[in-house]
Amino acid sequence: MPTELEELVGFISSPNSQIRLVATEHLVPYSLSQPSIFKVNNLEPINNLKILVADHPKIAEHALSILINLTGDNDVLKDVAADDRFLDLMFILLIRPEEPNANLLAMLLANLTKWDGMKSLLERKQEAPEGLKSDEQVINQLMDLFVKGADGTYNKNADYDYLSYVFADLAKHDDIRNYLVKRQPYDSVIPLTKLKVFTEHKSVVRRKGVASTLKNIAFDIPTHPDFLAEGDINILPYILLPLAGNETYDEDEMLDMLPDLQLLPPDKQRDPDATILKTHVETLLLLTTTRHGREYLREVNVYPLIRETHLRVEDVDLCEACDRLVQVLMRDEPKEEEPDKPRIAEVEEEDEDEELVEV
Repeated sequence: MPTELEELVGFISSPNSQIRLVATEHLVPYSLSQPSIFKVNNLEPINNLKILVADHPKIAEHALSILINLTGDNDVLKDVAADDRFLDLMFILLIRPEEPNANLLAMLLANLTKWDGMKSLLERKQEAPEGLKSDEQVINQLMDLFVKGADGTYNKNADYDYLSYVFADLAKHDDIRNYLVKRQPYDSVIPLTKLKVFTEHKSVVRRKGVASTLKNIAFDIPTHPDFLAEGDINILPYILLPLAGNETYDEDEMLDMLPDLQLLPPDKQRDPDATILKTHVETLLLLTTTRHGREYLREVNVYPLIRETHLRVEDVDLCEACDRLVQVLMRDEPKEEEPDKPRIAEVEEEDEDEELVEV
């Protein structure tokens, strides 16, 4: 005999919309407490939930919430992420300017990109709505949704903040890293320059995702000169500013800093999230992988900023990251080392489970 919960799961495929609504609403908490009830009959409930994403908005909301919670399971994750027809539906819904569940779709996509096969998103195409002013590449559409979501100019129901987690996970793949630093023909803009400006945004989700994206792309050592040069990409000021508070520095220290770090307003606040600060420090550590990077960070006097961060933020992990960076910056360079010979940075890539989204 099936249990009451198992019977309730069966009702999500009912032809009666009211029954589907009640069933999905009541099942949301069980997607966290008893996820196994959705894995019966070769994941049949999961397939039914995928269909409901295009149902009435309230039913779709509950179905998406359940799928978001269940994609922490590897079997469910692979089943959903490898379903091309479902992905087609997701992306069509996500770019609709009136889509009420756009943020939930972005959250689900953030979980799906934990699966390595999602790097194929780079090749996915669909027609873009006129109001988005993007091209047919889905990844460009996601980038433009993220930018427009910052001020709500595209969809009043969505800020698309969780797309930052999508970019962070995708940036672990070489092809995606190459995309992020390559000027796009449709708007002549380098995608990474659209992201870097959000390191001090009011949304902690957006800041965290962008910080992780910058860190993951910094594993691409050959691109470091572009990250540090005062050209188009130039991510260094956007990494350093979140680390800066309202401290005052000696004049000789301040004059060597980047112009963006000089004469900050008295109400300037350091990012309050220690995990974000740690991510930025680890990105700086990655930028010291080559001798050029180490010498440039010394030249623009990054040390005092790290010193003040270490002194003023009480977080063990952040302080350890600051210590590692200071040790690299303060040590003498061996004379026999080739100027461009890379050194291994003491940074690991993001834990894939770290930013798993739940509802």
